[in-house]
Amino acid sequence: MQNFIFILLLFFQASYASADLEEWVQTFVLENKQIKIPGHPHAFNPSIVCWKNRRLLSFREIDSKQEISPLSSISHSKIGLVWLDEEFNPLCAPQFLDLGKQMQSEDARLLVIQDKLCLVYSGNSNKIIDDEGFRVYVAEIDLDGECFFVVHNECMSLFNGGNKNRREKNWVPFEYEGDLLLAYSLVPHKIFKPRLDHSKICDLIEEQMPSIVWDWGELRGGTPALPINDEYYLSFFHSSVHLASIHSNNIEMPHYFIGAYLFTRSYPFEIKQISPEPITGPFFYRGLRYEPYWHPVQVVFPCGYIFDENYIWLTYGRQDHEMWVVKLDRDELMESFINVSTIRRKP
Repeated sequence: MQNFIFILLLFFQASYASADLEEWVQTFVLENKQIKIPGHPHAFNPSIVCWKNRRLLSFREIDSKQEISPLSSISHSKIGLVWLDEEFNPLCAPQFLDLGKQMQSEDARLLVIQDKLCLVYSGNSNKIIDDEGFRVYVAEIDLDGECFFVVHNECMSLFNGGNKNRREKNWVPFEYEGDLLLAYSLVPHKIFKPRLDHSKICDLIEEQMPSIVWDWGELRGGTPALPINDEYYLSFFHSSVHLASIHSNNIEMPHYFIGAYLFTRSYPFEIKQISPEPITGPFFYRGLRYEPYWHPVQVVFPCGYIFDENYIWLTYGRQDHEMWVVKLDRDELMESFINVSTIRRKP
């Protein structure tokens, strides 16, 4: 059986060896644009919300490289916020958040709950950057005039299935009846409710096992989940596989992919529909090449979206060095989904 799986994997990788992944562009992908912040050319992994009647973007930035430990040459990673106009251009200089003593603060997701700004991110307070130190944090952010400040910032370290040696990240935040919930994983679809009382505890409230066929790697969290209509939340996920393509000069390396899924707006939050194939747009994989921070990759990484009755604007990081927004036809995207069946597990 293992030999058979290995043969299938080789066949899958070989089929992409000369592939142009951007030949997959769907008709619901309408246009995309790079988001640039003056003075911060390598900002990446942007999330977006509408808050206080304006568009607010979060992003990640890594300081210039310097030796900070025997095991890593990656310097501090920090999270910034900046207001955008209707064309996704910055309206002001960004502000970087003071999130405590983390050596690394990564890949924030923004969510508004009852007019409060919630920021969910992965942080590492260890002096040595390792997987054991990375945990998910939940922060509330507010404004004093035009200055952002942290109201509450709590590490989510006590939860069902926790493993101190696992790097925790990519939890999917969503609002339910005025409370923050967090999808720990997609398969199984495991839902936590953080207590946010400084106990660091997340309670398991739901868990199901959706039957999903996806040939492009393990499904991992991406954007917050937002109520797209009366029935469903919509979220965008990411996955990755090692393969060689024309974008990697036929060198095998991780290639990242984006998909979307719908789950019910009420208990038990069942995943009902999903993209049948990766969502792909122009310049997802083409363009400038950079010296990688850790190892060569081909990355598109969804972190946030906003929408109206006709369109969705998805913000994503590219190559761990850029920020982009892609405009999608909302109805056509959702018409492209396929159905998913689910087996419910009792928490």
